[in-house]
Parts: sequence; C-alpha cells; structure tokens
Amino acid sequence: MESVLLSFLAGVFGANALPHFVKGITKEPFPTPFGSSPVINVVAGWAMFILAGFLGYGAHIGQYPAATLPSIALGVLLMGLFHARIGAFGKRT
Repeated sequence: MESVLLSFLAGVFGANALPHFVKGITKEPFPTPFGSSPVINVVAGWAMFILAGFLGYGAHIGQYPAATLPSIALGVLLMGLFHARIGAFGKRT
C-alpha cells in the first residue's frame, strides 16, 4: 500500500513539475506560492522533478510494477485534469 501511495504522489509531483519548468524556461510567468517569475518556476519545477524521483525510488517501482505504474499514471492524469480544468490557484485560462 505504501508503494502505491508513494508512486501516486510521484506522478502528481512529476506532472505538476512540467508546466512550472516549461513556463520558467520559456520566460513566461506562472503562479506558484512563492511568486510567478520564470526563475522561481524553473526552481519549483526542478524541485518537484527531484521530489518525484525520490518518491518513485521510495515506491520500489521495479519490485511492484503492476501496482505502482497504474498509480503513477493516475497521479499524472489527475494533475493534468486539474491544470486543464481549474488551473493554478483556480485561475481559468
């Protein structure tokens, strides 16, 4: 059960890292709790990628692929739907 939760969180953080990192490297503002500057977004995206990696490592994905891979996919899907529907801080684009 712990592996499923950790892999789900890895998917959520990995998916959330992507828009922050991309907006940062394209020098576009995107809201974070710490501001919306491109530099803050690059750092926030990078940190979430690192966190997702550690969570995935802790989930022992290789030992439990049948349980963890769908859990990662669900986390990615839910975060993608969040950004597509509600967006960061409830702002619709």
